[in-house]
Amino acid sequence: MKMKNSLTILSLVVALCVTAAVCVAQDKAKAAPKPPPPDKTKVPDISAADLEKIEAALPAKAAKPKKAHKLLVFWRCDGFFHGSGIAGGNKCLELMGKKTGAWTCDFSREWEALAAANLAKYDGLVLNNTTSLDPTPEIRQAILDFINKGKAIIGIHSATDNFGKWPEGQQLMGGRFAGHPWGGGGPGGKSDGKWAFKLDEPNHPLCRAFEGKGFRLKDEIYQFKDAYTRADRRVLIGMDLSDEATSKAITTPDPKTGKPRGCRTDDDYAVSWIKKVGKGRLFYCSLGHAMNVFQDAPVVQYYLDGIQWALGDIRADATPKK
Repeated sequence: MKMKNSLTILSLVVALCVTAAVCVAQDKAKAAPKPPPPDKTKVPDISAADLEKIEAALPAKAAKPKKAHKLLVFWRCDGFFHGSGIAGGNKCLELMGKKTGAWTCDFSREWEALAAANLAKYDGLVLNNTTSLDPTPEIRQAILDFINKGKAIIGIHSATDNFGKWPEGQQLMGGRFAGHPWGGGGPGGKSDGKWAFKLDEPNHPLCRAFEGKGFRLKDEIYQFKDAYTRADRRVLIGMDLSDEATSKAITTPDPKTGKPRGCRTDDDYAVSWIKKVGKGRLFYCSLGHAMNVFQDAPVVQYYLDGIQWALGDIRADATPKK
């Protein structure tokens, strides 16, 4: 009898201890402060380790510039803040220009930088992971005049997640963000954690970094609707839907809507393209959600070549191909 009572008391003690531990854990979870929102006015610092990886990925040389080029790298975010991609992209562009002599860079997030008088100082405008931009009518016109009169515009990753109230701006960039079935964490399961990409133009001069072969990369990749069409641009890279995990991403139901994540009925999920706009040129690439992309040597080489094409230093065919 004493043994049974002892066991009963012990069981009660254990149960009370477990309950107390659960309550403490719940209280801690409730009490844990939420991380502060990111400061969208400051570019995040880069660690020494990340800086070393960026430097290691830089190309040794560039095509000889026809003139001394100056880029304005604009990184304002009025929506989601891609801190890692902004920091990595800005630093990569700065160091790549210094190492190769292809360009020099100024950086800004202030609207005044896009005024016509200021844009006139530059050969190229880079939109690095900008989001939800809604420029004034004057700045809209300044951007259009900039490229139509012969300058370059380069879009990195979320540069297509802008101009929601400006259809002409969406058309300029070549499409507008319509979700990202391919998340930045990569596919789970038994995969290598990377998505698969195909070269629409394996022999195109701007794709030389990939040596004629598709590649795999951990990144967040956009899909496009609205202004997206192959009728006005040359698509160079797309999603490789022959890869099981990459293809599955577009058929997986969205938890909010229950519908497949992929939005296109033609399975045309482009990643990067070039096009001529008036007398100018536009180069866009969806790669660049986070720091790791700017530490990948082939991708960095691709960016160098694409930007140099936009600046007029590399000859490459931009004729649209459907």
